[in-house]
Amino acid sequence: MRAVTLAAPDRLEVRDDHPEPECGPDDVLVAVWGVGVCGSDLAVVSGRRAVPALPWVIGHEAVGDVVAVGAAVTDRYVGQRIVVEPNFPCLRCESCRAGLTAGCAHRRSLGINEPGVLAERIVVPARFTWPVDADLDPCDALCVEPLAVALSAVDRVGVEPGQRCLVIGAGAQGQLVSLAVRARGGIPVVTDINTERAKLAVELGAEQFARNDERFAVVVETSGAPSTLAEAVSRTAHGGSIALIGQSETPSSVRTFDVVQRRLTLHGCLIYDHPHGFAATLELLRAGDVRPGRLLRRRFPLGDSAAAFRTAAVSPGKSWISIAEGAR
Repeated sequence: MRAVTLAAPDRLEVRDDHPEPECGPDDVLVAVWGVGVCGSDLAVVSGRRAVPALPWVIGHEAVGDVVAVGAAVTDRYVGQRIVVEPNFPCLRCESCRAGLTAGCAHRRSLGINEPGVLAERIVVPARFTWPVDADLDPCDALCVEPLAVALSAVDRVGVEPGQRCLVIGAGAQGQLVSLAVRARGGIPVVTDINTERAKLAVELGAEQFARNDERFAVVVETSGAPSTLAEAVSRTAHGGSIALIGQSETPSSVRTFDVVQRRLTLHGCLIYDHPHGFAATLELLRAGDVRPGRLLRRRFPLGDSAAAFRTAAVSPGKSWISIAEGAR
């Protein structure tokens, strides 16, 4: 079958002879419809994020159709459209038992320490596949995983109806945070040094940050740039909360004096917890409260996956790769 592998940093290859995956008793075999391109994928491709071996199948955001089920699987069926939850917590450790599965020390992640989804067919544990309604736009379904990240952060920090929330960074994750803020009744106000990204955020329903004297009860930092943590602190109102999605290993200069004196709360927001993150996100989609597929701006066939990744690194919105025949 065809698959896209990372052969070396910044070198992707389309293989026509990649081995077919084997479906275990608790798994489903999925014919992949499409794959979204995410910032963490870019880190893998560039070599900034290590993978166990090369060549390596990349990607973790996938929608597809079940084509076979394992012998022990009773709640999935052939022909069912599903979205993949790509993070597999052990469900046994202390964090998992507390419901904090994002912190599982044994978590396996597709495209990171498990082979990824950028292939014609993949095998996934059935419990980490989520059925989606046949009438749900597959482009919306393709955004479920990154939207779950955004919604988890927004729900953790708390957004009140009518509340103005500052979103720092208008990359794909920042755009999805803005959609999540709107879905929870808030008013997203976006700032980004990239004017095209900021323009897209406004097109999708956000306001553009304009008043330097405005302070916000809720700030969500999505860029991960070291300097933006200080910006987030300076833009947060007394008693406010900051959600940190973006991350960096570079130290950031923030005075604890400002955090303490203004009684700020900082929330580190790592992906989402299973099963609540995906369940809440799919509930939003079923209710029609959010249409994240509008963020998908550029489609590439499997053979042009390298171009998809190059474009995703520099262009507003999300790039995606169509795999199934007729995927639009």
